[in-house]
Amino acid sequence: MLEEALSSYMAVDAQLQQLDPQMIEIAGRLNRQPPQVAMTVARGSSDHAASYFAYLTMQHVGIPVASLPMSVVTMQQAPLKVSGQVAFGFSQSGQSPDLVNSLRLLRKRGALSISMVNVENSPLEAACEFSLPLCAGLECSVAATKSFIATLSASARLIAHWKQDAELLQAGLALPAALREAATQDWSLAVDVLRDCQRLMVIGRGAGFAIAQEAALKLKETSAIQAEAFSSAEVKHGPMALIDDNYPLLVFAPRGAEQAGLLSLAAEMRQRGARVLLAAPDDVSERDLTLSRAEHPALDPILAIQSFYVMAAGLAVARGMDPDQPRHLSKVTRTH
Repeated sequence: MLEEALSSYMAVDAQLQQLDPQMIEIAGRLNRQPPQVAMTVARGSSDHAASYFAYLTMQHVGIPVASLPMSVVTMQQAPLKVSGQVAFGFSQSGQSPDLVNSLRLLRKRGALSISMVNVENSPLEAACEFSLPLCAGLECSVAATKSFIATLSASARLIAHWKQDAELLQAGLALPAALREAATQDWSLAVDVLRDCQRLMVIGRGAGFAIAQEAALKLKETSAIQAEAFSSAEVKHGPMALIDDNYPLLVFAPRGAEQAGLLSLAAEMRQRGARVLLAAPDDVSERDLTLSRAEHPALDPILAIQSFYVMAAGLAVARGMDPDQPRHLSKVTRTH
């Protein structure tokens, strides 16, 4: 897990070398025949990546994006009216039958189907009209790391081409070097605080909520911590009742419109006695963990999860667990 997480920058660099022509072609199709709605289809870490994609698409392109429950398509055979719309499938392996069948059926019903998948020549790639390889190479760890980061980076770059956003495209060129720097951030305090914890809330908002979701999943997978992700806007709608003295909270507060509310929540939870780990850029004096800054704020969450992955691998070892062999899990999950 750690080795693959540290190699994420190489996957992003490979994308920059290889994928722009395909992305330009897909963006051209999307701009010639603009959809009114986009759908994402994914599970697990890939679904968290889809959440990041959805947020950036709505923010930068301006069309609504919905996460589509696969059972609606494959089991319920719902008569979805998707002609002229676009469906994106996200996967590391591209092998899960429900994912493949969903994209195949949506394409049959007239949706433009696009996949982002790491394993080449997968069933998902064959089911879609367009497919973008993630260029992460073989990923052996059950807990996905470099393929997740590669999905985020490919998502951001495709959106930049779709919107023809020169600033975001230029910023993407610096992402490999920024990932290498983010991997060196010292998050050892989090290992000390979380070494013996059994439950945890992970808080984010906006594009950063996808990172909170992914961090919570990795804490479950690799450290057997009952970690749950919440938007900072949702914590007061019930989950806050769980917080008592020394209850641990990991709060991701990167740059952006959401940051002020995240910092305010962190301060309030500290006053309530929670043990807050605030991850924020170095201009936030009250931070506990430092987040790196990308050349564009939209890319900051990618650097945040890179720093987290390094910490998560160390935390699992500190808890006497093997992050490379999570209990009851396998690399390829086939659901129907």
